[in-house]
Amino acid sequence: MTGTAPLLEVRNLRKVYRRGGLFGGGSGGGPAALDDVSLTLRPEDGKVLSIVGESGSGKTTLARIVLRLVTADSGTVSVAGEPIMAQGGRTIDNRALRKLVQPIFQNPFEAFSLQLPVEEYLFRTAINLGDAAMRRDPRPAIDEALAAVGLSYSRVAGKGIRAFSGGELQRLSVARALIARPRLIVADEPVSMVDASLRMTIVNLFKELSQKLGVAFVYITHDLSTAYYLSDVMAIMRQGALVEFGRPEAILQSPSNDYTRALLDAIPTLDRRWSI
Repeated sequence: MTGTAPLLEVRNLRKVYRRGGLFGGGSGGGPAALDDVSLTLRPEDGKVLSIVGESGSGKTTLARIVLRLVTADSGTVSVAGEPIMAQGGRTIDNRALRKLVQPIFQNPFEAFSLQLPVEEYLFRTAINLGDAAMRRDPRPAIDEALAAVGLSYSRVAGKGIRAFSGGELQRLSVARALIARPRLIVADEPVSMVDASLRMTIVNLFKELSQKLGVAFVYITHDLSTAYYLSDVMAIMRQGALVEFGRPEAILQSPSNDYTRALLDAIPTLDRRWSI
């Protein structure tokens, strides 16, 4: 695909979770988790798209569809020009998808097993998703990924998750994602379960990686302040609909939707709301 293809293109996504009982559910549907959502992150827009909304806004459903963990009822998704979700059309296989798009989930303690040393996950990712050279010798790629997140192999070797803080485990999740050399990382509420003193460390890491390595991020959050700090482009979602989309400074200077104004008013401040 050409280098000018959008980093992420979402078109007319709709998803309704069906209501049902014990034996598979009835035909009735609840409110749409996603209701005709479309958005695009182009290379010229920047590398970080933040999707902001409260619980139930549809932002996590959107993230899971991009990761192909959930199937949309209708609509299409492509990453760097490659079809991820298409109704009746060709899509890339799962291995190609995992090389292209990598996840970072909310709880870093659930990303690794108590039974295996953390380094095992790094080696498995290199062997399963790397090229022939990486499969023959995974260590250089692992060392490079760990260095990118401020860790070293000596810190990781032979240790299980109990040896790491939540912030370190989240950085290890990022390192694991980087080994695949993806075009896009989808981070779903990645700092909500990290100690408050470490949240900006993770957010700054995303900013640095997007600038230095050129990897794009979809940052899913309910926190408008970190989204504003990190984003090149911001989407505001409410009840399955996209209510604002554009540059963060433009949205926050002149919000067009009452919901965005309410989110702004809810941010605690000492003297003023924003310095833009």
